Amino acid sequence: MPHQLTRTTWTGGQLLAFSGLDGPTDYRRGLTARTAFGPPGLDIVLPGRAHLLFSADPARGVWISGDAFRLGEGPDAVTGAFLDAHHLLISGPCTVEHPDTALTCLQENGRTLIGTAEGFQPERIATDIDRAFADRRRWLRQQSLPPQTDPAATRTLLKGLSLMKSQVYSPEGKIRHRWTTPDRWPHRAMWLWDSAFHAVGWRHLDPDMARDALSAVLDTQAADGFIAHRMDPKRLSAITQPPVLALGAKAVHDLHPATNWIASVYPKLAAYLEWDFAHRDRDGVGLLEWEIEGNPHCRSGESGMDNSPRFDAATCMDAVDFNALLARECEIMAEFARELGRTEDADRWTQHHRRLCRLIRERLWSEDLKFFVDYDLETDAPSDVLACSGFLPLLCGAASPEQAAKLVEHLQNPDTFGTPFPVPSVAACQARNLGKDMWRGPVWINLNWLIAEGLDRYGYTGPADDLRQQTRSEIERHCETYGTFFEFYDADRETDPPRLHRKGACAPEESPYKQVFHDFGWTATLYVDLCFRCG
Repeated sequence: MPHQLTRTTWTGGQLLAFSGLDGPTDYRRGLTARTAFGPPGLDIVLPGRAHLLFSADPARGVWISGDAFRLGEGPDAVTGAFLDAHHLLISGPCTVEHPDTALTCLQENGRTLIGTAEGFQPERIATDIDRAFADRRRWLRQQSLPPQTDPAATRTLLKGLSLMKSQVYSPEGKIRHRWTTPDRWPHRAMWLWDSAFHAVGWRHLDPDMARDALSAVLDTQAADGFIAHRMDPKRLSAITQPPVLALGAKAVHDLHPATNWIASVYPKLAAYLEWDFAHRDRDGVGLLEWEIEGNPHCRSGESGMDNSPRFDAATCMDAVDFNALLARECEIMAEFARELGRTEDADRWTQHHRRLCRLIRERLWSEDLKFFVDYDLETDAPSDVLACSGFLPLLCGAASPEQAAKLVEHLQNPDTFGTPFPVPSVAACQARNLGKDMWRGPVWINLNWLIAEGLDRYGYTGPADDLRQQTRSEIERHCETYGTFFEFYDADRETDPPRLHRKGACAPEESPYKQVFHDFGWTATLYVDLCFRCG
């Protein structure tokens, strides 16, 4: 049944673009806009730049989604909708400032049509704007929502669904399925582990879309099994990313079983994990190591935890997160193999899982710290950095019951991970000397989701449910203020996300990469998952 769409918040940083759910997108030339900071307006950010200024008063009503908006009432009211990947039509007072040559703008009879210079169609200015606006709202109105007693939760959930829709691209180039991006700007491309977490949310709305998000990543796989951490229709990066594709596939399959699909992706998932085993175990001990770079603000982009202090001094280390996630992938692959009748495969994946769990338990547990830590191969010593990655052995079953109990104690200890908003990316006692910068203290929603899953596995359902509820509440609190989902959040609840540092600074005037990302993908999709599972 269609539901009533509630008012939303007009704040800076919300992204708008044409969705691949509605038609063909265009990775290189597609139009992308962002709500402006300051007076009401839009900044066109791709494929060129322009600033649109509106005179409408947000206090008189706002409705905004990822592909349409209505602002104000009366003669100053402004309505806008993406007609396709290349055209945004606006009705109402609009001033266009500083459009560059990649864009074309046409204004007449109180309307503004702005689009990409290549293929601009001026006749589209006559499109029925009310119908276009209604078309863009329809998908959101038709989504079935879980029961929500709290209006703030309902508003946040609707924003999350809208954001998810705007993340979708249509098939293009080497990517043969619909695919998702962490954000339409500045990331733009598809990312390995993001896509898995996107599928976790999409499974509640559209299982075919959830499967596409994972299959699209596998479309880019190299002949030797390698999967890049970042890919677009034409290019791939040279490093990989945390192995979570089987985890995402299991999440979708558990809710919407499709054995034929599992059979189609199984060989690709297997080849990907075998590539990791073959290329990321430098010392041959059996535990795997991330690629570590020299960039001080991104020493291990492969890990996904770019600037974590785990990597500050290390050059090669057996990594807790890599091995715990890999062990969980092997465990899931054994499940898939049994379902497909591949008995020998199932035994092999089970052996991989057991061996990794044993090595994690024996080599990566610090009895002094009562925590799982990385092992530095160069110094032949365990790391002294307590990071959120140390909880991930719960996910794969590597922790002994006694070790699991100690990890739960850390979640309740304010000096380590019992912060006002848990789970900090680095223990509080260490983060105080590092600043509030990405993986050097702030909280990441995907790690909270994984840790809660691990707590459930060991029977700590109370702490798991508490963590999920705190995560939902923090996201809702900031979405009410800023109208967006952020990349990461302050563990101390002292600093609002837009003022946190990202890779050394909070300086959005210098670069969009120097501020926490707004309208961030997995924060929305995992929030949606929590709502459907717990709401």
